[in-house]
Amino acid sequence: MAAGLLAPMIRFAIDPVLQSQEKSGDLVNVNLSVDDITDTPQRVDWEVQQVDGWYESNINRTAWVYKDENGEIVALSPICTHLGCFVSWEGSEDYPNEFYCPCHDGRYYKDGTNVPGTPPLRPLDVYEHAVENGMLYLGEPKPREGA
Repeated sequence: MAAGLLAPMIRFAIDPVLQSQEKSGDLVNVNLSVDDITDTPQRVDWEVQQVDGWYESNINRTAWVYKDENGEIVALSPICTHLGCFVSWEGSEDYPNEFYCPCHDGRYYKDGTNVPGTPPLRPLDVYEHAVENGMLYLGEPKPREGA
């Protein structure tokens, strides 16, 4: 009888492990045409489905996207590497053309590298990205190599 009572509970506990999980590095179409990307960072918001055990939810993601001087697409995480606050492009009148974090006056240059002498000790993370059929796909933000 004990085995009969325990079997469903054990199955309930380990079921999420047995389910096939999506790879965490999947790229998602963010509904932005590559032709619409300029040399000025623009905020891009999209939603991804997340599965935590038995709970499925949609979470919002954000990136700052622009083309650099070589025409390459850059997608930066908006999360400050100091304390995790949200950085904004040209978020301060005192520091135009920089990313600014209002929590502790953190600043980043346009390429996402941190301004020396400000609180962040490393650059903004960079999203994995790809272009398919003229549309931008973004994955997970990763710390920069060598940072």
